[in-house]
Amino acid sequence: MNEREVDFLVDATGQRHDPWEGPARIVSLVPSLTELVCELGLADQLVGRTGFCIHPRATLKTIPKVGGTKDVNLARLRELAPTHVIVNIDENRKDCVEEIARFVPNVIVTHPCQPEDNLPLYRLFGAVFGCEARAEALADELTEAVALALAAGRELPRERVLYLIWRDPWMTVAPDTYISASLAMVGWDSWPAPGDGVRYPAFDWDAPWLAEVDRVFLSSEPYRFRDAHVAEVAGLAGRPARLIDGEMTSWYGSRAAAGLRYLAALRRQLAA
Repeated sequence: MNEREVDFLVDATGQRHDPWEGPARIVSLVPSLTELVCELGLADQLVGRTGFCIHPRATLKTIPKVGGTKDVNLARLRELAPTHVIVNIDENRKDCVEEIARFVPNVIVTHPCQPEDNLPLYRLFGAVFGCEARAEALADELTEAVALALAAGRELPRERVLYLIWRDPWMTVAPDTYISASLAMVGWDSWPAPGDGVRYPAFDWDAPWLAEVDRVFLSSEPYRFRDAHVAEVAGLAGRPARLIDGEMTSWYGSRAAAGLRYLAALRRQLAA
């Protein structure tokens, strides 16, 4: 095995994972990565998921649930006897992951912070589960989408945007999140600027920095903003407001390329 292949087998914690011989028993505790597992042709090796893992819907109907991303049913997980559990630093609790590692031989830890981080993620899964060709196809697709997004960001004036993820209290995203990195590619800088290190800060509509915002997005997740909220937010912000597909901004994995294409098209649409 050469050095390039070894690099592909290292997860977000620096843990090296050996290629798996034969069928695996995979449990994914990360919705977007459950989708990636299926996109890589591994659906027949997926034996468990969370209740938030909803794509692809038809495929996942028969896959057992093991609770949520934050409240995993460890007894149910143990019953499924997985060879591999896929987790994420942001989405899953550290104490839960440590407990899982006591009885599951392979816990793959992920932490994509920007769209380009999906490239080593595809190759990690490809190398571990023997689906390198499909992983490289996804990598090529994402590379093209990144170029498309960056072109939109270069060609249009940058804007400061407030990206809403919750109501009561009102909450937004900090610049060091995956969502903000995706928006920044097409020239939308999430606001407010870095502050006290809180990644999903609450705010009030009288905050001074709101005067610096050009437009407001209302995400479809985790809070499901609807059309009825748009006029309310536009009035509170005194800025243009519109709904945005949260899965296209926050879901990494195989949806990353589609998300960047969506954002590039939306960027050009609103600029026009």
